[in-house]
Amino acid sequence: MSDPKTNKTAVPAAKPPAKRRRKKSPASIRVVTPAQTLPNRPLKKHVAAIHTDGHLSLLQRKLSNVLLLNAYDALLTQTEHEIDEKTLCVMLGYDSNDRKPLKESLRALASVHAEWNILGDNQEEVEWGVSSLLSHAVLSRGKCRYGYSSALAEKLYNPDIYASINMRIQRKFRSKHALALYENCYRFKTVRSTGWWDLKTFRRLMGVDDSDYYRQFKHLNAKVIKPTVKEINAVSDIEITPEFKRSGRSISEIRFIIGANKQLPLLDIDDDGAVKGTTVYQRLVASGISHKLAESWITQHGEDYCAAKLDLMESQKTSGTQITSLSGFLAAAIKDDYKDAKAGPTPAEMTKAAARGAARTRQADVEYKARQTEFEAREADKRALLERVEKARTWLAAKPEAEQVLLLQAFEGTLDKNFLRADFKRAKLDSTAVAARFADYVDL
Repeated sequence: MSDPKTNKTAVPAAKPPAKRRRKKSPASIRVVTPAQTLPNRPLKKHVAAIHTDGHLSLLQRKLSNVLLLNAYDALLTQTEHEIDEKTLCVMLGYDSNDRKPLKESLRALASVHAEWNILGDNQEEVEWGVSSLLSHAVLSRGKCRYGYSSALAEKLYNPDIYASINMRIQRKFRSKHALALYENCYRFKTVRSTGWWDLKTFRRLMGVDDSDYYRQFKHLNAKVIKPTVKEINAVSDIEITPEFKRSGRSISEIRFIIGANKQLPLLDIDDDGAVKGTTVYQRLVASGISHKLAESWITQHGEDYCAAKLDLMESQKTSGTQITSLSGFLAAAIKDDYKDAKAGPTPAEMTKAAARGAARTRQADVEYKARQTEFEAREADKRALLERVEKARTWLAAKPEAEQVLLLQAFEGTLDKNFLRADFKRAKLDSTAVAARFADYVDL
């Protein structure tokens, strides 16, 4: 096949991307979404944006998270953000030529409101705020441009309380109720319990509070709670178990006990920055590949595959082949799986290739061990914190009730952050951050 990017006919090259864009309209692009196309970078999502959008559909909720992840680093410095429409669809797991659902989802995000309540310094005044999840959205020429109100952008960028939402996990969910409950449970995983929610609150979080059908607990349990718990335990990094509290003969409250999902691979979840730390990633970026595309290629094809295409590009350059666009060559080589067109490698080339392979293997082992060590250290820290929190709670529970009240009042006076005081008012020691502070307080 002829290669317009080189002066040799051995290796094919990609067609000029600009010409392809002029020939195709965004609506005609068909997105194919392989199983492993998303980076591991987690999104820190403000509770205000989690606890008020229960009525969003699955696609709308996923879209909200993807757009926030894309804009996060520039939330306070840019009023408008942009993402390639094809990249957006890949991250959503959306495989369709029809842009109508995407338009409807953007329209919904511009109409759904997020509310927040923050306790003031005097513990009496409460900052109440409301904003649409998106201030505007525009689809044009294969790009999606969108923005947030300045007030909401500040809350999203500086989340006093947040949940980390992994994009690769989000992509696996098929139920809007499952994704909504996952978001609401995930931030409590270090204390292993959501605390008790009354059923009215739970219905609101699931977006079924306006349905008479779900007012009966048997319907809520059969159609929402059981299938949602089953899906979360099957596809996510946590396992949850519902517990119920009765008031007379009726179920009045629900909580979820949260544990780690031990069935998932050790490094499959929450490995932020692991791809970016690899040698292959650095080589791709140095060759002009965007950060997001480099992450996507490595995640989808693996380090060895991408390294082989980089080596092929280097060998073509060394042999004198004129490559007018390194990024274009790499894109075509990775997409079409280019091979070296020579009859076969010489013994010297085989030796060099073996040495490169061994070096890559050693580097991969080093990086894997480093990631594993970091993961184990984080888990050890979490276990230590949970032990301290449990000891502090046990110590408090052993005190007479009147003394417990006085101790908690004294502890509340030590809280120096607005969000901590607000969490204490709302959830007492069921709040992760408050419970950790209380453990420190008891130690002192």
